[in-house]
Amino acid sequence: MRCIAVPVMFFLLAACDDPFASPTAGDALMTRTTNHVDYVEFAAEDLSAVKAFYAAAFGWEFQEWGETYISFSGAGLDGGFRGGEKPIVGSALVVLYAEDLAASEKRVVDAGGEITERHEFPGGRRFHFRDPAGNVLGVWTIVEGE
Repeated sequence: MRCIAVPVMFFLLAACDDPFASPTAGDALMTRTTNHVDYVEFAAEDLSAVKAFYAAAFGWEFQEWGETYISFSGAGLDGGFRGGEKPIVGSALVVLYAEDLAASEKRVVDAGGEITERHEFPGGRRFHFRDPAGNVLGVWTIVEGE
């Protein structure tokens, strides 16, 4: 068994641009864990608008799955947007992390997002934003020594 495992591992490492990078949704090696959040979906009437927004603001990558669905990767957790639907705001809040909160806020605004609120709390701060589809998400950062 060892003779087979070494060449297989070498093949897997050699086949990847960065063998130590986290797997993406398209990778056969992606692991799934029972009872863990695995995927998140949002509603969006205009898929091209949210695709342009999240690509510009956060560098997410997209895959089109017909006319009414796009999936995204590069967000730490893969997900998608269901086209032709209005979002329902006020239920769950998805929160992203940013080392540089001010730079993240600027990218959100420059990409067409609307800042809806800002919060400071012990150990950190965050802002909420509305994307072009109307979904509200948050971005937070650690603030040490406050």
